[in-house]
Parts: sequence; C-alpha cells; structure tokens
Amino acid sequence: MTILNIPHLRLHQQRITQPLAQPEEVVRWMGALQAQDYGQAIHAIGLRTQSATLAQVEQAIAAGKIIRTWPMRGTIHFIPAQDARWMLQLTAARMIARDARRLQQLNLSTGEIEQCKSIIYDALNGGQRLTRSVLLQTITAAGISTTGQRGYHILWNIAQQGLICIGPVQNKEQTFALLNEWAGEQRSLDGDEALAELAVRYFRSHGPATLHDFVWWAGITMKEARIGTGGAGDRLRQQTQAGETYWLAADAEAALAGSGMVLLPGFDEYLLGYQTRTAVLAPQHAPKVCPGGNGIFFPMIIHDGQIVGTWKREIKTQSVVIRPVLFEGAIDHDAFTIAAQRYGTFVGSTTIVL
Repeated sequence: MTILNIPHLRLHQQRITQPLAQPEEVVRWMGALQAQDYGQAIHAIGLRTQSATLAQVEQAIAAGKIIRTWPMRGTIHFIPAQDARWMLQLTAARMIARDARRLQQLNLSTGEIEQCKSIIYDALNGGQRLTRSVLLQTITAAGISTTGQRGYHILWNIAQQGLICIGPVQNKEQTFALLNEWAGEQRSLDGDEALAELAVRYFRSHGPATLHDFVWWAGITMKEARIGTGGAGDRLRQQTQAGETYWLAADAEAALAGSGMVLLPGFDEYLLGYQTRTAVLAPQHAPKVCPGGNGIFFPMIIHDGQIVGTWKREIKTQSVVIRPVLFEGAIDHDAFTIAAQRYGTFVGSTTIVL
C-alpha cells in the first residue's frame, strides 16, 4: 500500500491547495471551521475558496448561507446554516452538563436561563438581529444580571439549546438572531445517522486523521466515533502506517507533490483540527505558534506541508504590511511574497512584505 504523505494529503483534502468555488461550499466540505476569532476565520474560508475576497465571504454570512454558533466542543465554529440543529443536538446535552458547575459559580439558575430564553425570543422574534451588547442590556433591563461571565454563559447556553445563533458582524460586534428564522430550513439527522454524517465530513476534509483526532475535534466519545465510522460505510477507508491507524475519504489520493508556501490564519483547522499535531508542527516549535499555551494561535507559514514560522500583519489605509517570523533559517523571499500577495488580494489591499 502506498505510504500516506500526511501533510500534503491534508493540504489537499482541506482544500488549501485545491480550493472550492464558493465560501458556503468550503464550510459544507469542512463540516465546521474554528471561528472564535472572526477575522482569522473568514480568512480560513477565503484561502480555501477560488479567488474569494473578504467581501465575498462576508456576503455568504450576510445571506445566511453559513453561520457561527457553538457546536464541536462548545467552541465557536462556522458551520453550514442548514446543519446547525443536528450538529448542536449531537453534543449539546453533554456540553450543558459540563457547564453546570460554572453556572453555579456564577449563581445562574436554570430558572434564570429559562427567563432569558423568553426575553431573547421576544426581542428577536420577527427577523430581528441585535448586537451582543444590546441583547445583554435587554436582559439586564428585565432584572437579570449579565455582569462578569454571566452574559456570555447565558448566550452560550441558549445557543446550545438551538434557540439563537450568531449573525453577521455589525460595527465589529457580534449580532444574534433566532436560529429558526436566520438559518431557515434545517436538515434533520438523528443519532447514528448524524454521527455517520459527521464522521464523513471530518475524515474527508481532515484525513488522514485518527479516531482520537475525531473524538477531540467533535467533542464526542470513542464509542460514538466508532459508530460514526461504521455508519459511513464505503465512503471512508482506513490505513495503518507506523503502527497508527488513519481514516480518510475512500477516494482520497495516496500521495501528492510539494505544495509550496501558504500563509494560514491563526486557529486554522490545518493545525487545530487534530488532537496530535506533530505531523505538521515539530514539538519544539509549538510554543512559538501558541506562546505559553495561552490558547492564542498565531497565523502560520506553511512550506512543503510543515509549519515553519509565523507571520504578522499591519493593515494600513491602502496597504497591508506583512512580516515573516521564521522558526529557523532564512525565508524564501520570493515564495513568501507570492503567498503574502494572495492575502493582500483577499483583503483588497496592496501588499508590502518586510
């Protein structure tokens, strides 16, 4: 059997080197993309889309084709609008149960959460979208405190229950809408069928990957992961290499040539979509991507499938200044300039490389 070239296959299957036509196609293919940092997340969609600009990605968001909410480990992701409900239902009960202690610490009762649901429903019903600050002010005006982390956990909990989702950004602030109104018609998938669909989406876009990677990414149990891959049937295949079993799409190519240089955003699925990340990032360099393990991931430079450095940007009035920070050695300036110009095109600015 052909040896799996894991980094190159992932670049290809994640559509980084084989982009799709529209932003909503990218999100559907990926299943879900990390989106706690809005700017980084729309770049992640854009670089996987043929000739996409920032404005085109935001148009897909404004049209309700893709949304942000809290599936997959209870973390904000972009997901296909029509898949929001079944994705949330897979893990919501577990996520809410895990959050129970934090609600106790915040002195937030189940009764208050139910009150907030009614307040939010009344405020958003009829196609309304409100910014996070206005929505929290509305809750406060009804006599429920949103100070500290209370406001975040109220919105998170109610989003987990499928009442609300995050809408388009307005003046650099999140907006919220009723999921049923904003996302429109929802696909209905339950139990084993939902697990199988999630497994197919994960392994076709993130493969080669292990069951442990899938468990971590989806926030499910190993038993559920095995149900998912079992239900996927002949849509997935597995291959053992160096004592590790990898899953990938049945029609994924066995090996690919070099991929050149790519500038990825921080929090990109190419790194964060896996529990084990050593296939693309040497362990000694991991602290340079996420200093101090503080949960903040810097934008990354990919060369021939490996993360070889980070990059910084400074957006000016009519240009964007981009500077590489290589882990070791010297940068291929020509290759970096080409990769940087692609980002400049995405944001609609002239690119200056330092």
